[in-house]
Amino acid sequence: MAMTPKQYELVEMIFAEACELPSARRGALLDERCGADPIVRREVEVMLAADDAGDDGFTNPEWSCGVTQADDEDPALRARAIPERIGAYRVIRECGHGGMGVVYEAEQDSPRRRVALKVIKLGMDTKRVIARFEAERQALAMMDHPHIAKVFDAGSTDTGRPYFVMEYIKAVPIVEYCDTEKLDTRARLALFTEVCNAIQHAHQKGIIHRDIKPSNVLVTMH
Repeated sequence: MAMTPKQYELVEMIFAEACELPSARRGALLDERCGADPIVRREVEVMLAADDAGDDGFTNPEWSCGVTQADDEDPALRARAIPERIGAYRVIRECGHGGMGVVYEAEQDSPRRRVALKVIKLGMDTKRVIARFEAERQALAMMDHPHIAKVFDAGSTDTGRPYFVMEYIKAVPIVEYCDTEKLDTRARLALFTEVCNAIQHAHQKGIIHRDIKPSNVLVTMH
């Protein structure tokens, strides 16, 4: 059953509150705030599980690899697990992963360009996860702002796992950039204003990013 706008708003509010609490105290919060609405509670629990798994939906290729210890211990196994191609894209390397998806740096055949390709993890392709993955893709596709990464394409692998293709951004987190470039207060505020403009654009499209933090805001030079 689809949620109503009021339920969506409630889910976002409860999720934001729950993220500030240790895991042991979240159950009591959900009991109190969700009341007798199992749909809201289930959606909040799914979002919390994805958040705990580290899937923010915007893993950056250059500074957050997200590899597991097992991957590091067996490079050969890790290399075999990376596909050579996904659709019209030649996979170059895995550059990040979260709770639901894996992000690859890839090269598009035509037009020839580097892209970031996100695909649902093997074994995670349940109806609920696919629906959330598609919602993320649709939300990004609605954006048309120079400071929000663009969606170029979408499709499914040979095994039916959905993927979408985004602008590849070689960048660093905003705090690291400010410190490296030794920006003064005025320059930092000017940069922050650009971030706010991008977030306002998303809000005007009816999209709320639930994980805005410095590590998810990237700066690159053109």
